[in-house]
Amino acid sequence: MAARQLAAIAETVTVARVVGVALWLRGGWAMDFVLGEVTRPHVDVDWYCWRDDADRLAEALGGRGWRVDPRLPVDVQLELVRGDVELSVAYLSRDAAGQVVVGAGPWAGTPLPAGMLDAPPGRIGDLTAPVVSVAAQIEFKEMFPVWMPDRPRRPKDAADLTRLRAAHPPPRRPG
Repeated sequence: MAARQLAAIAETVTVARVVGVALWLRGGWAMDFVLGEVTRPHVDVDWYCWRDDADRLAEALGGRGWRVDPRLPVDVQLELVRGDVELSVAYLSRDAAGQVVVGAGPWAGTPLPAGMLDAPPGRIGDLTAPVVSVAAQIEFKEMFPVWMPDRPRRPKDAADLTRLRAAHPPPRRPG
């Protein structure tokens, strides 16, 4: 499965570049690309893209055999499937002040971490992909059970936090 997901990441990055759509890996694959290795199995490949670009991305990937998952509403998030590989594309937008915010769904307009989209690309082997910043990855994994108390932290998220903090400790403060 990891090999098929990595191939899907490579394909998605290439297609997005060709059609001029900015996107960023998020979730477990973002962490793996920051760490430079596959650390665990993944259910799907999570992305962010601008809400205004999602239809163009879906159309371009649709021409390559990806189909919109009919079980989920596209007004909240774009879910694409091909075979046993799933791509989940959450939408981004900007508020009136230019802050990056959640682009759709029940949390539309909620500010996302500053600098989240400013990270250098991640890499696994020869494959590079844009990723959300390590600080944003840590914040999401820390805050998820606070934002959604009915969904406690999963063991894989606790392990991911340990990996991210070990590889990218916070800067030391002078004094």
